[in-house]
Amino acid sequence: MSDIKDIEELLKTMKILRSPGGCEWDAAQTHESLKPYMVEEAFEAVEAIGSKDPQKLKEELGDVLLQVIFHAVIAEEKREFDIYDVAKTLNEKLIRRHPHVFGNVKGYSYERWEEIKASEKKERKKKLGNLNPALPGLSMARRIQENAATYGFDWKTPEPVFDKVEEEIQELKEAKTEEEKTEEIGDLLFAVVNLARHLNIDPEVAVRKANEKFIDRFEKMYELSEKEGVDFKSQPIEIMEKFWQKAKREE
Repeated sequence: MSDIKDIEELLKTMKILRSPGGCEWDAAQTHESLKPYMVEEAFEAVEAIGSKDPQKLKEELGDVLLQVIFHAVIAEEKREFDIYDVAKTLNEKLIRRHPHVFGNVKGYSYERWEEIKASEKKERKKKLGNLNPALPGLSMARRIQENAATYGFDWKTPEPVFDKVEEEIQELKEAKTEEEKTEEIGDLLFAVVNLARHLNIDPEVAVRKANEKFIDRFEKMYELSEKEGVDFKSQPIEIMEKFWQKAKREE
């Protein structure tokens, strides 16, 4: 196993990359310019967890760590904080938020956790927690449902959640105005997230996999049409569907 010296070497490498004579791209980055990379690397780490490949996960966690180191070095250059301040703040927060482990309070409590968080941020504690509005919509819905479940507001089995999804589909079919349809689509998505949660599936991961599958199948479908000398764009949907099913069979 490696040790703390490797972290020191990583810091040294990043500072060299940021210094005059280093890498122009790295030196040009700011907190703002790195925002999309932070999100991207986090999702890639989640995908690596799903792959159950330890080597892939190790690499992707390294990419997440790179973003943390990157931001810490930029902040250090501005004399705001450094990576050691980040670690110190995190450690203090973990201890403060676990009084049942590091204090004399008995047992974990979700409500106590949220109370501590709210007091730290000087916010009014909400029953479902002070959720981060930057979360992707599906992840936000899952978090809301998980928090509501801590109060017992949840179904015990997936079966009634299937019924709820079907109910929301029917309400969507009956919606007339654009406003009603938008509301019912939202309710349907929220119900599907709830179903995914009851089946122990992360909806954000599931929809990303669906996106990737659609892209791969669409590319294959187009490739098959070209091999047969068919102008895909000019075909009716029935012909396109035949190519889609063929691409699906060849996966």
